[in-house]
Amino acid sequence: MNDRLVWIDCEMTGLDAGKDALIEIAALVTDGQLRVLGEGVDVVIHADDAALDSMPEVVREMHARSGLTEAVRRSTVSLAEAERQVLAYVRGWVPEARSAPLAGNSVATDRAFLARDMVELDGHLHYRMVDVSAIKELCRRWYPRVYYAQPAKGLAHRALADIT
Repeated sequence: MNDRLVWIDCEMTGLDAGKDALIEIAALVTDGQLRVLGEGVDVVIHADDAALDSMPEVVREMHARSGLTEAVRRSTVSLAEAERQVLAYVRGWVPEARSAPLAGNSVATDRAFLARDMVELDGHLHYRMVDVSAIKELCRRWYPRVYYAQPAKGLAHRALADIT
């Protein structure tokens, strides 16, 4: 394993990998000092009206506010093309398969969608994951002064904004 981390955030029509659609994916690779390597990648994936209409109201409002719903309707990018774009970026910085862990917030949910929709990308990532949400929960318990002094989190609910 190397010191690089592959940060991925996905936006979906819901949280159920059994039925919901992956509609946006962003990725950044960082070195051991968390310096971003390259420009990263952010891809909006087309979904049909049936997938968008099935979103729970809270998700529908969130994606409408962020502009993602309209971006998804306008997008012509398929899941396969999105995977190719993300994998090309990741392989550019992490050429050896299974050598860099997936990192992100509540990243197990994103991983479930990757395992379903982007099998080659999922297979390129190490099985280990760095879940920032878990780190934050431990920090809240063990170092509350640090936790409560953290900068305010933006609530863009767009993939790239959520990992930067």
